[in-house]
Amino acid sequence: MTAILSSSRRSKPASLDPLMRLVADDMQAVNAVILNRMQSEVPLIPELAGHLISSGGKRMRPMLMLACSRLIGQPETVHYKLAAAIEFIHTATLLHDDVVDHSDLRRGKRTANNIWGNGPTVLVGDFLLSRAFEMMVESGSLRALDILANAAAVITQGEVDQLVSQYQVETDEPRYLSIIGAKTAVLFAASCRIAAVMAGCSDILEQNLANYGQYLGIAFQLVDDAIDYMSDSETMGKGVGDDFRDGKVTLPVILAYKRGDDKDRIFWREAIEGRRISNEDLMIAKDLLVKTDALTDTLKRAHEYGDKAMSSLKAFPDNAVKEALLETVEFTIARAY
Repeated sequence: MTAILSSSRRSKPASLDPLMRLVADDMQAVNAVILNRMQSEVPLIPELAGHLISSGGKRMRPMLMLACSRLIGQPETVHYKLAAAIEFIHTATLLHDDVVDHSDLRRGKRTANNIWGNGPTVLVGDFLLSRAFEMMVESGSLRALDILANAAAVITQGEVDQLVSQYQVETDEPRYLSIIGAKTAVLFAASCRIAAVMAGCSDILEQNLANYGQYLGIAFQLVDDAIDYMSDSETMGKGVGDDFRDGKVTLPVILAYKRGDDKDRIFWREAIEGRRISNEDLMIAKDLLVKTDALTDTLKRAHEYGDKAMSSLKAFPDNAVKEALLETVEFTIARAY
């Protein structure tokens, strides 16, 4: 384990609590904006959107934006609109993802598409994206609008790229890192970058915050990839082995396939193509991931990106906000243990 993420940094387990406490008042204001902007004369829209928005997500991306704003200044009303826009973009992508993935569970609750069907779920996702763009325009910052609009486009490209790579077990590690850099990390990066933009920071500090978000987002996704094979549905809030059964080629699978023998590779091809997805097959997959050190090395990669995220904050002064942002990285990695 690398030194910067060593458990010796603190005497108790890493937590999101410091970050949440620092932005608690700001998040109350953001939540009020979210509640107001998800309203519609069509009752199904706030009902369906509210199902996911109120389902227990930590709202990590808007919290990061607000914390980064506090690192370099003080959040104002415009920050709350941008934070709400970030959460709407994220929520819309989740609604669309669940339709594409045919998911039945998210955060331990039935998905919107499972309750209301695919059509309404996709359209409410579109509604939230529209509301997000309204708030971006209202911010009065063309740079913020450009950053978030670009992030929304990149996320979609990443999702399409992942869909194209589904069932393709020969996907290599560089392409996979490119996919998760787009579909997951880019919104983390945009959230942090916007804080610098709104504060009028130098290009160097702006890039440092964007790097922090990007590296944190990649680490976050890599940990999720490992947890899919390590945890249980109560902990994860979704079905164990969902990635496996959906034919998703994540980094643990990429590493195990590359390192396996001919028999192992036959198994992985059949599994990813949907011909070996029973509970027994999932156990075989887990054994192969352990045998090839695929899970260990996936988490090692997550540690490496976590280190990069923490190093990106070196230029900022030491204070409670910076410490909370550093602990957020530690918490992200610790979810796997």
